[in-house]
Amino acid sequence: MQILVMSDTHGDSGVIEKVRGFYPNIDTLIHCGDSELPFSHQVLDGMKKVGGNCDVDPAFPDEIVIDVDDIKVFATHGHLFNVKSSMLSLSYRAKEVDAQIVCFGHSHMLGAEMIDGMLFLNPGSLLKPRERREKSFAVVEINQTTFKVNFFTDDHQLLDSYTFMRNE
Repeated sequence: MQILVMSDTHGDSGVIEKVRGFYPNIDTLIHCGDSELPFSHQVLDGMKKVGGNCDVDPAFPDEIVIDVDDIKVFATHGHLFNVKSSMLSLSYRAKEVDAQIVCFGHSHMLGAEMIDGMLFLNPGSLLKPRERREKSFAVVEINQTTFKVNFFTDDHQLLDSYTFMRNE
């Protein structure tokens, strides 16, 4: 099972289309907000998506909870949880919805870590990255015992890879 996660594309529908093209048969696609596109834009078709602080279409939800096989995934942009300051508020909400994977954006900084048995994942930005120059997205590979997170550039070059043990 694989989940492609992107965020903070800020109006660049071309980069969304390009990244989707790398994974035509991916199981789940998530956009963590600030697409700055209409909710119904064709490049977002079939994606699970949330609104960010730069999205104006009221059709975007602030957060979503989806089931991917036996995994509960929580996605939000992050601005409503002050993720630039702390993961605490986001962690509380993730616990409330019983999430095992938490996807968010907003800070434009890629990262993955386990907190209280939950995988927290920020794919970075495909337009304006911070703390590194590479534009990025993430692919999560889920198996029986691990979550493997691969970060890629917008040209599909591997940046980093992390493997976390799943807490059952």
